[in-house]
Amino acid sequence: MIIGKVVGTVICTRKNPKLVGNKFLIVDPMEKMKGYVGDRIVAVDDVGAGIHDIVLVSTGSAARMACDVTTSPVDACIVGIVDDPNKIVIVEQ
Repeated sequence: MIIGKVVGTVICTRKNPKLVGNKFLIVDPMEKMKGYVGDRIVAVDDVGAGIHDIVLVSTGSAARMACDVTTSPVDACIVGIVDDPNKIVIVEQ
């Protein structure tokens, strides 16, 4: 799971039938998220997030389960909106 900021939307007039009705958002992962630095991702929005929201994103097969689209081609799903981004603490190991 990663934390990132919603920076845009994706509009698809044609898509896989199993994805009809889903909203897609572009997420910019936080700088400290290893493996995702600089790589924006497209995620299915499952919680009603919007531009500039700080969100939790589930990735991989867990994303399909989190968004209840287990048979759809989904690799990332927004599963939460961070209440207070100023209280995020990242502990270096």
